[in-house]
Parts: sequence; C-alpha cells; structure tokens
Amino acid sequence: MGKFKYNMALVAANILFGANFSFYVSLTEYYLSFQQIFMLQVAVAALFFIPFALFSRRSYRITVEDFGTIFIVALLVIYGWMYMLLWGASKTSPIDASTIATLGPVFTLIVARIVVPQPISWVKVVGAMVAMSGAVVLLVDRGRNLLGTADEAFGNALVLCAVIAIAANTVLIKGQLQRYGAPVVMGWYYIVGFVMAAPFFWSEIVGINPLRLPLLPLLELLYVIFLGTVLPMWLLYYGASHLTAVHTALYRYIQPIVAAVLSLLRGQNIIDRANVVGAVLIFTGVVFVVAGNIIGNRLLATRRHIT
Repeated sequence: MGKFKYNMALVAANILFGANFSFYVSLTEYYLSFQQIFMLQVAVAALFFIPFALFSRRSYRITVEDFGTIFIVALLVIYGWMYMLLWGASKTSPIDASTIATLGPVFTLIVARIVVPQPISWVKVVGAMVAMSGAVVLLVDRGRNLLGTADEAFGNALVLCAVIAIAANTVLIKGQLQRYGAPVVMGWYYIVGFVMAAPFFWSEIVGINPLRLPLLPLLELLYVIFLGTVLPMWLLYYGASHLTAVHTALYRYIQPIVAAVLSLLRGQNIIDRANVVGAVLIFTGVVFVVAGNIIGNRLLATRRHIT
C-alpha cells in the first residue's frame, strides 16, 4: 500500500471539505448565523477529540515547546481557519471561496521556506505572483471595498486569510503530528479552541433546537458538523503527518470542483468570467510554484549526492 492510504485520506478530506462551501451558504442565508455554526463545530469536535488527548499516554510526553506550537496552531485552526472561513463563506459564493482555497500550495511553500530558509528560485517567485493575481481578480471583480462587511470582496478576503492560516498550520504542526499522532494533537487543538471560543460564542447556541429545522437544512448542518468538520479534519492530519506539505496543499484543488458542481446543481451560483480567469491564474501560478519546488529539491539532492 505504501503511501496510497495517506493520499486517499487527503483526497477524501478535500471532497468532504469542498461540499461544505455550498452548505455554509444555504445555512447562513436562511437558518443559522455563521457564529452559531462555528460554535457547534467546535463543541462537537471537542466532544469527539478531547478524550484522545486526555486518555492517551502520548499526551503526558508532550514537551513545553511542542505544547507551545500546538497552542499557536490551535488558534490558527479555530479562529484563523474555521471562524474566518465560515465568516467569509457566508458573504461570498461557494465557487469563489473554494477557488481562493486553492491558493494553499503557494502559502504552504512560502511558510515552509520561512520556517526552513532556502534560496527561492525565479520560477517560484513568478508562480506566486501569478497565483496571487488570480486572487486579486476575484477580490477586485466582486467589489472595491475589502473592508466593507456587506461586500462580496470582503468575504473573499476573509477566505484568503483562512487559507493563509491553514497553510501555516500544515507546515508548523507536522513534527508534532508525527511524534504524538493526529488524534492526540487534535484533542489538544479542541481543548484550547473550546476554552478560547466558549466564553464568546456559547450564548449563540444556547436554546438552539436543531430538530426544529426543516429536514434538508438539518441534514446540511449534520453534514457540516460531522462529515464536514470532524472526519475531514482527522483525515487531513492523518495524511499530512505522512506526506509533504506540498502534497497536502495540492489536493485542495479537489475542493472547487466539488463546490462548483454542488452550487451549480443547487442554483446558488454561476461560473462567470472572473471565476474562470481567477482559477486559470491561480492554477498556473501554483503549477509554477510546485514545479520550482520539485526542481529545487532534485538539484539539492544531486548536490548532496555529489558531495
């Protein structure tokens, strides 16, 4: 099997994540606020993952330094990724949000190079600039006021912030995932996340009775909480702990395909010129970045072999 199962974990995670964008939009438009969905996600994920942290022997071997990293990454996941993504997705279209999410490889490689400084080739620089220009197309086309909270461009900007946060998280947490395992690390994520989120958002879900929702939005909510949060997060870190950050980032291209198909079938959005231009620029830029990374790694391996 080799690394096949880890690759399949990432494929499954991104399929599940991709469907979320369509469900976020319909739920926040008619039934729940994004804050309510956010707190429900954190609470249910905490209920599922915290026992892995509290009752695992590995938890008691976590060093102070590793716990500091886990704490920082937990904030990136809870507020940088989950909160920002929900907030942004509630203000933009599923296709825009999922297209911007494909910028993951660019930011993953940027963060990786910051953490482990290495020379940056012109190929990567050009690729990053082209990919970023694709995001700019979507931001500018949807409105000129990125700080206007009613503007779709503001939603796209929030999604971009979420992408940067999850890219940083993917790079920073890999060592801890390998040492302690994904369930333990995620248990501590949600201990930190629940403590940091509950004082501000618990009141949002007090009194909510999901069973009063119509059947379709109820199923969407259950999907977002379980199949769209708990399961794909575990699959993501299970795969990421055994594969490179580039592998993890590249599989995000599955998300816009799933999001686009669902949103088109449900009549939530249409694919316009900005979607096409933005997607082409982002995809082209990421191909350059990844190609530059592969070439750089091969040259480095060759030099080491020669020396």
